[in-house]
Amino acid sequence: MIQPNYLQKNDTVAIVSTARKISLQEIKSAIKLLESWGLKVVVGKTIGLEENQLAGSDEKRTNDFQKMLDNPEIKAIWCARGGYGTVRIIDALDFTKFKKNPKWIIGYSDATVLHNHLNNLGLETLHATMPINIPKNSNEAITTLKNSLFGKKLIYNITSSKKNKIGKASGELIGGNLSVIYSLLGSKSSLNTANKILFIEDLDEYLYHIDRMMINLKRNGYFENLKGLIVGSMTDMHDNKIPFGKTAKEIILDIISEYDFPVVFDFPAGHIADNRTLILGRKIMLEVDENEVKLSF
Repeated sequence: MIQPNYLQKNDTVAIVSTARKISLQEIKSAIKLLESWGLKVVVGKTIGLEENQLAGSDEKRTNDFQKMLDNPEIKAIWCARGGYGTVRIIDALDFTKFKKNPKWIIGYSDATVLHNHLNNLGLETLHATMPINIPKNSNEAITTLKNSLFGKKLIYNITSSKKNKIGKASGELIGGNLSVIYSLLGSKSSLNTANKILFIEDLDEYLYHIDRMMINLKRNGYFENLKGLIVGSMTDMHDNKIPFGKTAKEIILDIISEYDFPVVFDFPAGHIADNRTLILGRKIMLEVDENEVKLSF
């Protein structure tokens, strides 16, 4: 995998929206944060644009992101927020110049489209918090983003969930939002999970739909040669009047019960304040025992 250069002071970071609309006011905390790290900030033209839910038309969002991809002075592109819309522009983007001069692409949720697509192109990306979230993020979420951008080693030690499956695994970390991964199946942005470790998280989904998505991943061979599974936050799950009968954790464990790879639940990443950074495309070591989970990049 190709690793973009780590940032140095006076480097420039662009903030753009590939999905839902967002105002300049909503990213001011993120701008101040980057400047406090000694970085320069370029605000994309999509910030402040509106076309119904989206940050401008598909063409305007494509052009804004393409401009930042092709600009050699931009060393990282930070997606301003998620929502929906990145999949509408992914096939119009040209990554030719980007592959010759790679830079960090940062975000989560709807930005999973970019993470998965760029993984297939052989590039590392950062699954991390976004500008819209900065005022509510934990210190760890912000610190791990900074450490990842500036090249400090990431090691996570968290308390082990009782539902974890114990074991050790080593492999390339891939993944992102479960709903987005599910939506990309069958496209050129769909992941190859063989000999890799998959991370998933989700928000505001019905339990039966978690089951549907996991079954579909299974039918597409996502778990057959998987080395490990890391499950982040499953936030604000819903149920029908007639209960589905299982929690999100129980659904996942049931569907992968025939496989023997280690499984981690409650990893601090996803739609939560403590959304810690993960380097997707990077080989990791995952160690799961009854008391602790250790994840080393």
